[in-house]
Amino acid sequence: MKFKQVTLFGATGLIGGYLLKFLLKDSDIHLINLVGRKPFHLKHDKINNIVIDFEDFSSILNSVSGSELVFVSIGTTMSKVNGDKQKYKSVDFDIIFNIAKACKQKNVRQLIYVSSLGANSNSSNFYLRLKGEIDEAIAELNLNSTSVFRPSVLLGKRNESRPGEKILQLVMPLLDFIIPSDSKAIKAEDVAKSMLNNSKNYKSGFHIFQYNQIKNI
Repeated sequence: MKFKQVTLFGATGLIGGYLLKFLLKDSDIHLINLVGRKPFHLKHDKINNIVIDFEDFSSILNSVSGSELVFVSIGTTMSKVNGDKQKYKSVDFDIIFNIAKACKQKNVRQLIYVSSLGANSNSSNFYLRLKGEIDEAIAELNLNSTSVFRPSVLLGKRNESRPGEKILQLVMPLLDFIIPSDSKAIKAEDVAKSMLNNSKNYKSGFHIFQYNQIKNI
């Protein structure tokens, strides 16, 4: 399947960085809108840098306009927002939901985004509850096609420091033999590759992918 234009939110992140790498190499992808608060400092014929204010919904609308496919790999950490749950929610819920709403208004053919293993709106864990809430909210939008990727701990080198994740990256592979399959750590590169592969196998509706499905796409 060929795409004249795709939009990527979160290219500076772990999964997003791999996604960009694969998109640039893919001959089926002609133009990539890279959307962020700051310009992405990489020059390539395929790249169209779009700098926006995420609090301005019209900017988000414009950034997805004309795209057949939108990838979202956005997230923050509690340390980045100094433990402020409302600020955390403004990124991990509000921005992602506004992107999904923009996809609805612009009739984008496919939305593919990253959530988390264990996402559940009834969870007592703030992070997992928020992930469950955003998944449910996007499902209710009834987009043409939505694919939600729910990996467990991601393996890969980040540009930023996440001490907690680093510890899990070291420990979980050692416990791989006793960890249930859907809870196993997974390479961010594999998640990104699976997201791109999935985009070429269009299915209408709302679909959730966890470890086993991600590894087999």
